[in-house]
Amino acid sequence: MRKILLAFSATLAMLILSPGVNAQTYPQKPIRWIVPWPVGGGADIVARLISTRLGEVLGQPVIVDNRAGAAGNIGTQVAAQTGSDGYTILFAYSGTHAVNPHLYKKLPFKETDFVPVILLTSVPQVLVVNATVSVKTVTELISLAKARQGSISYASSGNGSINHLAGEMFARMAGLQLLHVPYKGGGPASTALLAGEVNMIFGEPGTVIPLIKQGRVHALAVSSRKRSTTLPDVPTVAEAGLPGYDVASWNGVLAPAGTPTQIITRLNQAFNRVLSMPDIRQALMERGYEPVGGTPDQFGKHMQHELAKWGPVVKRIGLQID
Repeated sequence: MRKILLAFSATLAMLILSPGVNAQTYPQKPIRWIVPWPVGGGADIVARLISTRLGEVLGQPVIVDNRAGAAGNIGTQVAAQTGSDGYTILFAYSGTHAVNPHLYKKLPFKETDFVPVILLTSVPQVLVVNATVSVKTVTELISLAKARQGSISYASSGNGSINHLAGEMFARMAGLQLLHVPYKGGGPASTALLAGEVNMIFGEPGTVIPLIKQGRVHALAVSSRKRSTTLPDVPTVAEAGLPGYDVASWNGVLAPAGTPTQIITRLNQAFNRVLSMPDIRQALMERGYEPVGGTPDQFGKHMQHELAKWGPVVKRIGLQID
């Protein structure tokens, strides 16, 4: 009996200590980084920029696994159903975790399925108008839109997209009625702007900056609380006429719930180290992504703030997807 008790005690001790031991030696094999968006898209580019250097810091390869579909919900579901041993992490996006919970009647994952690791980047939208539109400032745009209520149009990359919601928030705060025209992606939306099919767009920097430099569109403001390092001379919407306006999409990293705290800390430290590398920062900023970093707790609070912010906007639109 004494031998049985000793064996049971030893086994119990191993079970209790094993998460800590695993965390101390983590990682011992490649890490899968699920990106719920297609190869070649913005999320994929950011993940691949970071993954190689992250693997060097951790001493194990970090393999990007693209699981696209259903506005990011498919890949997110895959990550939610994966074990919490730290060898699968998720590329999180504001649309999937701050907008989709309000937009979809039923999601294949819950907020509690994940724990925060780090906020990677913030991506402001750029308010641009067609070169034929005779306004140079946000104030002038608002005056024009008020004089022509319901006839000033803006394009988006689709119903429920961040640039759709950016336009809706702009209209609500300015007391405007704008005509929303959804397209199948940021590229077609920008093409529509150039063709004169719409008057304005809230576009991602990587898409609209080349057009700004070519003089084909005019940049009126950036949507974020702070000015963009990529467009330092362009004011924020808040500075230019709508105090309190703050819209930026973001990218971060989540891990399945139950992942040991020591592993979360290890991942957070590694990501922060990569984000501090000058060449990585430069590569991200050239594409319009503002490196952020910080602690898991800071990212968790940011997600909660964003989730609360977008609920009323989605409700105002009256858009819901089964």
